[in-house]
Amino acid sequence: MAEIQIGTQTLRVNNIFCVARNYHAHAKEMGSQIAAEPMVFIKPNSAVLQPGQPIVLPSWSADVHHELELVVAIGLGGQNISPAQALDHVAAYALGLDLTARDVQAAAKKAGNPWTLAKGFDGAAVLTDFVPAAGIEPQQQSFSLQINGELRQRAHTQDMAFSVAELISWLSRYFTLQPGDLIYTGTPEGVGPLRAGDELRLQWDGYLQADFTVR
Repeated sequence: MAEIQIGTQTLRVNNIFCVARNYHAHAKEMGSQIAAEPMVFIKPNSAVLQPGQPIVLPSWSADVHHELELVVAIGLGGQNISPAQALDHVAAYALGLDLTARDVQAAAKKAGNPWTLAKGFDGAAVLTDFVPAAGIEPQQQSFSLQINGELRQRAHTQDMAFSVAELISWLSRYFTLQPGDLIYTGTPEGVGPLRAGDELRLQWDGYLQADFTVR
């Protein structure tokens, strides 16, 4: 089972909750709209790709896309958490890539089938190192993705349709949150394909930078 390091604390990754369409511009580029409530899907913890590991594109997809996101690590679990208390349950934050086999996803959607395969394959939940949550205001963060030195995605968390606190509270109404749960909080506009040989740089302004190579 995948583990994450938060300072001197080690947490096993449990559920990986991913939020779709949480930035208006991304919803628009995908031909969709923001829903009245968060749209959530789950990746298996076997999808985690740790810092320093290469991103290996699956042989069965010809169109794997990057989706840059702020990632929340839950440190204190619970049910029916209020938005006012939600951030007290956060242990740390990181950046991540929700990788999507877009061709496989499109075929599944067309057939009316689930698209777990397109989102949950090995390595589809890329993570940087984690930064302890103390002192971090999650709705005042900016982050970006460069590929081969070219800016591809940039976001500010104030543009989220549903804030981190709102997401935690909403999830806890339906799922008992546990220490080690991760929440991928949604991607900004600019998603696009990855190619073998690409060099990726994830930048969280003021906190971290991480590089990944695509194979």
